Amino acid sequence: MFGLDDRILHLSNGGSALVVLLVATLLGLRHATDPDHIAAVTTLVASGRERAARRAAELGVFWGLGHALTLIVFGLPIVLFEQFLPEALERSAETAVAGVIVFLGVRLLIRWRSGYFHEHAHAHPRHEHDHRHPVRTRAGAFGIGLVHGIGGSAGVAVLLLAAVPSRAVAVGALLVLALFTAVSMAMLTGGFGRMLVQPRVRAAFGFVAPSLAVGSLAFGCWYAAAVWSLAPYPF
Repeated sequence: MFGLDDRILHLSNGGSALVVLLVATLLGLRHATDPDHIAAVTTLVASGRERAARRAAELGVFWGLGHALTLIVFGLPIVLFEQFLPEALERSAETAVAGVIVFLGVRLLIRWRSGYFHEHAHAHPRHEHDHRHPVRTRAGAFGIGLVHGIGGSAGVAVLLLAAVPSRAVAVGALLVLALFTAVSMAMLTGGFGRMLVQPRVRAAFGFVAPSLAVGSLAFGCWYAAAVWSLAPYPF
């Protein structure tokens, strides 16, 4: 984002394997702050009535695990053999990321419009809630993470790690990057969940939800346009 990954990686120039691994840790922790992750994660967490920090962090963990798995599966060929995804597949993955963001924004907007967040709304039992809203299950969050792992700026970080002269160090750095991407996702969603359970935020959430949903929807459309070179994407 704004060339930050490049500046972080420059810290490892001429450094030891330990320095490279520390840089990969920083890249992973920073990765969750990408705009596409923030837009999707916040709308995912906000869409549920049980907005506890622990539940939010749990979704973030499974999102991050899915992201990490895809990052490793598609990153290893790049790091080891400099084999890249076909451009058509990469563009399709980026479009899918945009679609997920739009879907989550629309979903949040529909729930707000139907009175889902009204303080007196009847809450579903936990088992019924998970059955009716599978996107907010662990499997759903994991699946969304899989999609995001293919696209987004993670590919840029992998390309940067591929420039490390030692293949063994580069692979280790990739694994560290994937791990701390998952950690940063859990931290981000957990923090957002803690904010949502604050009494003032919870009371005002009925007014905040539509803005959050429209913002996510607009960003997803912009992201899709940027993927197809129809709009600039400065991040």
